[in-house]
Amino acid sequence: MNTLLVLIGPTGVGKTDWGLCIAEALGCPILSADSRQIYRGMTIGTAAPTAAQMRRVTHYFVGTLSPGDYYSASEYEQEALSLLGELHKQYPVVVMTGGSMMYVDAVCKGIDDIPTIDEMLRKELQELYDNEGLDPIRRQLKILDPVFYDEVDLKNPKRVIHALEVCLMAGKPYSSLRTNPKKKRPFRIIKVGFTRDREELYKRINSRVDQMIEEGLLEEARNFYPKRHLNSLNTVGYKELFDYFDGKYTLEFAIEKIKQHTRNYARKQLTWFKKDKETTWINLTNKNGDMVKEICNLSENYSS
Repeated sequence: MNTLLVLIGPTGVGKTDWGLCIAEALGCPILSADSRQIYRGMTIGTAAPTAAQMRRVTHYFVGTLSPGDYYSASEYEQEALSLLGELHKQYPVVVMTGGSMMYVDAVCKGIDDIPTIDEMLRKELQELYDNEGLDPIRRQLKILDPVFYDEVDLKNPKRVIHALEVCLMAGKPYSSLRTNPKKKRPFRIIKVGFTRDREELYKRINSRVDQMIEEGLLEEARNFYPKRHLNSLNTVGYKELFDYFDGKYTLEFAIEKIKQHTRNYARKQLTWFKKDKETTWINLTNKNGDMVKEICNLSENYSS
């Protein structure tokens, strides 16, 4: 039976490098499950695979959309499953790697059948947010779906606006639609999670931010500054530098904020992924032996 090998873990843990080695050993392509690497031009800020890395292994869902394009986990689920149907005709094992929790769950478990949002409604709510901020949208959500209101990160415009869109479009609370059971897939799913000791992970994150600055993150963010209102740019690394450009932060303070927010996000990823009991976890800090061979053997045994 065909297999999808899913490599997950927090940002900065080393998923990209290990994913490349494993995909090369298996002779298969990689599906990126990163909700920001899918946008063109955001290469440094999202730590997207480099041109050299993509020459080593074929990647899908990297740099395929404009930052202004709307894209959802539901669309990712449909497109990834369609692509896997074609890839599995040639490759018995395909690797998927990334840290976007909703994208991973969309492919592995399926997401709820959310109605398609009318573009006029989306535009109206976006204009309300642009003109009056998030407060009026929060108030409507609290009335229409108090259950999800108590769960959602009320500082996250994307999540709050989307929940209200669904409430208004479906005519029922968003929370009532988030109850679908896990969907069956026509392939085996093997999940391998990478982690490291916390001190080492945080050092890697801090070093990677410094490296991004050296590679030109400041210039990349400055090029996107006129488009800073786009949801795709509401992303760690860019939004802190936008505050620097606005004079709210010094550059040194902005860089420290990027490091802090990235560490916070890594903790959030680990909390989310650790809930899945089907994942085999590997601590890269303490790992000895040929891990690539070990994981490849695991995939091949499952797919035989």
